[in-house]
Amino acid sequence: MKISTVKIIKRCAMAAIVVASTAFAASGDATGPAPAFTLMALSGQQAALSQYKGQVVMVNFWATWCGPCQQEMPLLDQMYKKYKPAGFTLIGVNVDKESPAVKELLARKPVSFPVLLDPANQVSKAYHVDEMPSSVIIDRKGEIRYIHRGYRPGDENEYQDRIRQLIRE
Repeated sequence: MKISTVKIIKRCAMAAIVVASTAFAASGDATGPAPAFTLMALSGQQAALSQYKGQVVMVNFWATWCGPCQQEMPLLDQMYKKYKPAGFTLIGVNVDKESPAVKELLARKPVSFPVLLDPANQVSKAYHVDEMPSSVIIDRKGEIRYIHRGYRPGDENEYQDRIRQLIRE
């Protein structure tokens, strides 16, 4: 009886470690070069990540059907306006297949940061996006420094802490 109880406890401990490591990998510090991309902006012009070299960049992947995405968009827009003069930019990357829904949503909830369209999900795949919204913060050298998946009220405080830190570097 004792042996089977010990085995069960070990298995539970291993499962807890796997779950904890998966949760840690879901959001947090990251390193490595940010994959380059060029996408069509909602305005109809091409836009590339390379345009923002030398700036701290937050790439926010979102979709019109995502409630948390819509909830965080006004907060992201406030951050964009606040930190833009300090060398920060925010790029919204929409993953919807069709742009009319994107235009309709942004007509109701306008933002001032650029919105790019990724209907084939090429860029979201390159960034391993598996949850909406997902945000990646890139330093001035083009290195990924922080990844955050999902959104809960208050997450914007963590974003701002990371942005301020990278702007100071």
